[in-house]
Amino acid sequence: MDVYQVITNRLIEKLEAGCVPWRKPWRSIGAPRNLVSKKFYRGINVWLLTVQGYTSPYWATIRQINELGGAVRKGEKATPVVFWRIYVDGVELKAGEPEPEAQEAEEHGKRRFVLRYFSVFNTEQCNLPASVADKLALPEQRKHDPIEACEKILAGMPNAPEIVHAGDKAFYSPVTDRVTMPPRGLFESAGEYWATLWHECGGHATGHPKRLNRDSIKEAAPFGSATYSLEECIAEMAAAYLCGIAGIENRTIDNSAAYLAGWLARLRNDRKFIIHAAAQAQRACDYVLNVRPCN
Repeated sequence: MDVYQVITNRLIEKLEAGCVPWRKPWRSIGAPRNLVSKKFYRGINVWLLTVQGYTSPYWATIRQINELGGAVRKGEKATPVVFWRIYVDGVELKAGEPEPEAQEAEEHGKRRFVLRYFSVFNTEQCNLPASVADKLALPEQRKHDPIEACEKILAGMPNAPEIVHAGDKAFYSPVTDRVTMPPRGLFESAGEYWATLWHECGGHATGHPKRLNRDSIKEAAPFGSATYSLEECIAEMAAAYLCGIAGIENRTIDNSAAYLAGWLARLRNDRKFIIHAAAQAQRACDYVLNVRPCN
């Protein structure tokens, strides 16, 4: 089974239905997490799970559900999540976690990265014993101001780029390491301003050589090229992560036919594209938040 193709086909189905998975907010319920470990899913798994539309943020394998004394209801469909198996000289180094971490190549030195997947169910698809169901936390309620949260995140970003407000276009220049934004008053809302800023600052600027040194931002890529498309997808996903964390709704959504057709063509031509983009976007988000992923 080609894991890359399994995941890509899932996302193609959503795009064909007019839904852009990485633009799907997780709103007030918080990011998806495992029911047993309570560990948050990362990378492409965030969007594979969020786009399903369940209220509960909790997911588990059928084995975990059964071990808790529950059962998946008849007719419910599973959702795949992916993880890496890491091998050194043919011996597994460690058990993979359900997240695609930031190794772009499947071969790196003596290490070999093998992508796997397993299936999970949302707790809303299951019958759980009261002893388990009663302990599930209620959906998280935002107790902070989303705009203040954005300001705090930006203030804590390590080695942040220069941000200037001028003109009527938003863009990032790798040459000057500067984000240029229109004045805040030109945006329809504060949320739109921050969604745009996160695209440029949390997305593109994190790829600068003095930060994550991402090839897709270092190269001078023409519009519509594979490198350009990859970098734009990384920036979109990074912005979506940061919007979700701060609690603002990403309103810079373009679901036009041309937009959707462009992403469909890219996914159909490169089955590894979206998984690698999501992994890089997760790295960008971790950088902005100044956190090290726990594995």
